Amino acid sequence: MFRKSKVTEGTATGQAPDAENGKEVGIKKKSRVPGVMITQFIETLPEGKSHPDFTRKPIALTIQEGKFAFFKAIVTGDPQPTVTWSRNNGDVSDTSRYQTKYDPNSNEHTFEMPNVKSDQADTYKCFATNEYGQAVVTVVLNVIAVGFKKDKAQKQEAEAPDGNFKTVLKRKSKIRPKSEQPARKEGEIDPKFWELLLSADKKDYESICTEFGVTDFRWMLKKLNEMKKEREEEQAQFIKSLSNLKPIEVKADGTASFEIDMDLIEPSSSIFIYKDGEMIPYTKELGDKMKHSLNKVGKKYIFSLRDLMPDDAGLYQLDVEDVNIFSTEFKIPMVDFLVKLEEAKAVEREDAVFECVLSNPFSKILWFGKNLPLEQNDKYDIEVSEDKLIHRLVVKDCMIVDKGIYSCCAGIKSCNAWLIVEADKNADKGKKSVRKTTRAGGSGIDLQKVAEEQQVKLEKQREEKKQQIKATAAAPPPETPPAPAPTKAEPKAPKDPEPKIETEPAAVADPAAVEVVSTDSEITCGLSDIYALRGNPAELAVKMSMDCDGTWFKDGEQLNSGSRIPITKEGTSHKLTIQSCGDEDSGLYRFVSGDHSTQGKVTVGGVPEFDPDDLHKFSKPVIVRVGQNAAFKVPFPPQESLVVSWFKEGTELKDGGGVKIVREPSHSRLLLRDCLRTDTGEIKIQLKNPFGVVEAASKLIVLDRPGPPEGPVETVETTSSIIEIKWNPPKDDGGSAVTNYITERQQAGQSLWTKLGDVSADKTSFRDRNVTHGKKYNYRIYAENPEGLSDPLETAVSIMAGAMILSGPPGTPTLVSASKTCIRLTWTPPEDDRGVPIIGYQLEKRKKDTNQWIALNAANEPIEDVNYAVKDVTEGAEYEFRVSAINESGSGDPSPPSEMVCAKNPNMRPCFKDPEDFIVVRAGNSVRVNICYEAEPPPHITWLKDDEPISPWVNVINTEGMSQLVIPSSKRSDSAIYSIKAKNSVGEASFDIEVRVTDEPKTPGPVEIEQTVHGKVAISWAPSPDQELDDRLYYVVSQHDSNTRVWKTVADRLFANTYTANNILPGRQYLFRIYAKNDMGLSDPSQSPTWGINNNRVPISSRGVNSSEHCFERPPSILVPLKVHTPPKGYKVYMTCAVRGCPAPTVSWYLNDVCINSDNNFYITNSFGVCSMFILRVRSIDSGDYKVVAVNPLGKAECSTKLIVRD
Repeated sequence: MFRKSKVTEGTATGQAPDAENGKEVGIKKKSRVPGVMITQFIETLPEGKSHPDFTRKPIALTIQEGKFAFFKAIVTGDPQPTVTWSRNNGDVSDTSRYQTKYDPNSNEHTFEMPNVKSDQADTYKCFATNEYGQAVVTVVLNVIAVGFKKDKAQKQEAEAPDGNFKTVLKRKSKIRPKSEQPARKEGEIDPKFWELLLSADKKDYESICTEFGVTDFRWMLKKLNEMKKEREEEQAQFIKSLSNLKPIEVKADGTASFEIDMDLIEPSSSIFIYKDGEMIPYTKELGDKMKHSLNKVGKKYIFSLRDLMPDDAGLYQLDVEDVNIFSTEFKIPMVDFLVKLEEAKAVEREDAVFECVLSNPFSKILWFGKNLPLEQNDKYDIEVSEDKLIHRLVVKDCMIVDKGIYSCCAGIKSCNAWLIVEADKNADKGKKSVRKTTRAGGSGIDLQKVAEEQQVKLEKQREEKKQQIKATAAAPPPETPPAPAPTKAEPKAPKDPEPKIETEPAAVADPAAVEVVSTDSEITCGLSDIYALRGNPAELAVKMSMDCDGTWFKDGEQLNSGSRIPITKEGTSHKLTIQSCGDEDSGLYRFVSGDHSTQGKVTVGGVPEFDPDDLHKFSKPVIVRVGQNAAFKVPFPPQESLVVSWFKEGTELKDGGGVKIVREPSHSRLLLRDCLRTDTGEIKIQLKNPFGVVEAASKLIVLDRPGPPEGPVETVETTSSIIEIKWNPPKDDGGSAVTNYITERQQAGQSLWTKLGDVSADKTSFRDRNVTHGKKYNYRIYAENPEGLSDPLETAVSIMAGAMILSGPPGTPTLVSASKTCIRLTWTPPEDDRGVPIIGYQLEKRKKDTNQWIALNAANEPIEDVNYAVKDVTEGAEYEFRVSAINESGSGDPSPPSEMVCAKNPNMRPCFKDPEDFIVVRAGNSVRVNICYEAEPPPHITWLKDDEPISPWVNVINTEGMSQLVIPSSKRSDSAIYSIKAKNSVGEASFDIEVRVTDEPKTPGPVEIEQTVHGKVAISWAPSPDQELDDRLYYVVSQHDSNTRVWKTVADRLFANTYTANNILPGRQYLFRIYAKNDMGLSDPSQSPTWGINNNRVPISSRGVNSSEHCFERPPSILVPLKVHTPPKGYKVYMTCAVRGCPAPTVSWYLNDVCINSDNNFYITNSFGVCSMFILRVRSIDSGDYKVVAVNPLGKAECSTKLIVRD
């Protein structure tokens, strides 16, 4: 059922049918293409017609300003839909900026924007409309401005049509806009820092602190707990509960959203949204005009941004009344795709790869498949390179349902590509195809090279920014009072300095975190994180720009020089050396000199190790059979930063397909599914951490059937009683030694293979002693091991036992009969078969004036009889034939060639095949007389009409074996005797066909009735006008009397115009109808006047005797006739009729002309002329014609009916 609704969405001119007040009643329908909305204008579509729909919708586009932007769409519908384009904020009528094109070959509609500008960034709509409906789809165009910043005021005016929201809305967020923020003092923390922490998960605290340069975590956590308590007290005034806070993120549809579960005390409480301290307008409906929307589903509130642009980055806050509920920061990194996704074509059960390269490192990008987010699981592998520039998605074990559009999103940039999955043509029907280990797709270029080139560019940019920052720091500050002379302070145990805020951007900071506060001296080479092997020395070094003192700290505690950890200073170099590293030496080391500090982390550990017992157990080979799974498990001590890799024959194994890798903290397992023989080889596990690499090796042995023995099969000896053959062992024994060989034999020309025997593995030859001289044999050899039999090695050609003995030549072929399509031959067997039985013959032909003999049957398909019908002949060509006898050795000597035989029919006198001698045709129709004949040579055909030549407008069509006479539009004058004559050199034949062209006859003339004697009337009528034109016309007379009340034919085939009707009884009325009839049918009737009581009565003489006595005698008559009955089987039947007559007539009942008065199955009564017959249970055999006959001395009357018994 369709859901009817009012279609209120505005449409452009010409996009919808006539509607009242800009609205129309339509049926909303869902398209197969996501994102397409269809409105059907009528309830039921006419047959063969359809509403518009999109088979390919436009794809969202993000493009740089000044480039060529375009959208493409493909639509369907009958009649052909009209496609129009529009945009939300503006029109598209300027042809210099917007161009619409249509390609009839590809059926693509293109909307082009050459030299795109930033003001063209908008949401565009594509309409497809015909008289039965409309399809609409929206698409977003993002334009990246180049060389200048966008005018935000203009955008705000567009979103606030009633005026400036800054003047209308008086509420202010606790986070002030950038233009209103006071200058922060040195060391003061940005209020945005606390707002983000209040809404963030604990796992995100460290990254937020790093971003804002906060290093004192204890102080931060203490203050954060106090602020959370205050914030919860404020929120309790307006909300009952708050949960499921999800930060803002980009979705698959190109929008960004955050969501919270919130239960308000007062549902009418006002909700405000801020961006960087400025209130932003939003809509609560899913409309297209507002950029921001806040939707409520139950207790869940979802805030969405559409048409994402770089300016949308910032801090978003949701407030209820004047209390902040949730804060989240939307970061849009400046990243672009250097290499975009490419279309991948994969076969079923194969892996497909999509990969891209970014312009800046990105730890994780979002992957989508058919508009659904994808995560790492058994179906999908998401890989990221170490430099975080190369990102890869692997779709494992592709099936037909996996095809579609796959996309990735980095920030607000996205790209997509199709995955096309084709059916495996090599798979067996009805069976699942085998899992493939190959991969399809990929970019087709060296991504690593592109990433390395981009890494060099990024490193160069960072160095340039460093130099700029150092140059700025080295420049003397303006109007700075002279610093007092440095004095040497008394050494005391300093504490870890108070946390300071780094003022340099994190993106350009050196890996060694350096705090710059003063410009007197600076750290030229700071600390970095190092990994030290346990028991080995480690050294930390810092270089200053000038000679100065410094202090070392470990985990906040000051370090002093000692024998195990000496601290030295040489000029501007400060060194801390750990003589022998231990676990207690791990920690955060910090060097402080004046207002400068640098820190680095020291991690002490060791190279990964295996337990000797576990290593010994792992080194034992794993032996499995083909099709089984092989499993390897290696325990190891839990360690941080441990990378576990598995290798097979030096190639790293990846999880997916038939490989399953499980990595746990204390062990790793490798599972190889459905092992093949080719999987045999070395299996190695590698443990890698920052301190080193350790490997362990095992071996996988997959047992299988051996490979086939190596060929070819050589013939060592062949005699009349012995054939000896030899072969070579198989290259692959299947992992276990061959135990024996099995040999089989087949006689050439037969299908049965017979086992001859087994041969031990150390012997690769066999002697067959049971052979017949002259016969050929085929052999095949199997290798066998404990896993089974190998595929066979067969002989390339048959081997004959002894020398070849061929038969002598048969007799010369003789001709039996010849025609244009077949030549029949016979021959006699050879007189000398040379002691070898003949199994058949091979017949050859040679065409006249050629030298090539062509075999009519193959030697392995001999002719078993001594006669053959050659059908591969050309009419009129001459051939000669020869025959060879075939025995076990092959085809023998050919016979002498036969005489030349011509492929043609023998001479024959013409004769006609089953012709028709009379044809009737309605006047005006065409006459077609078809006569088939046989004659050789082809005869000369002549047609005559009444022994005269036919008229020119009569067509005669002669083809091989048939002649056709055609009169296109016949007339009565075309009626005649047509004769066909066929004559050739052998003789002639003729045949006559009568063609009668006629029409339905006209009605006869008026009818007259006259009675001349008692009981008879003479009927006469005027002839039909067609009587003179048609000598086959005759008349039919029907009679109707007032007693029977039915018309019955009383005379037929009357060629005169008179008829005498008998048994005309007094006291009844009679009517007569006269019909004219010919070969085409009956004419309309001519009806007589009524004849009856006192009508045209002839007085009867009483011979002079006047009598006043009345006579009541009369012949029998039927007053009420029988009726037709059709009862079901098993029902009762009651028939009745009324009879009168004087004297009373005798009544008899008949079934199919057999009297049934004495049959006990029928109950018959006669009560004062009412005759009845009753059947209690009617049977199938009771069906038939029933008749009642009434007889008295004056005459007889009868009536009949039918009884039809239904099953």
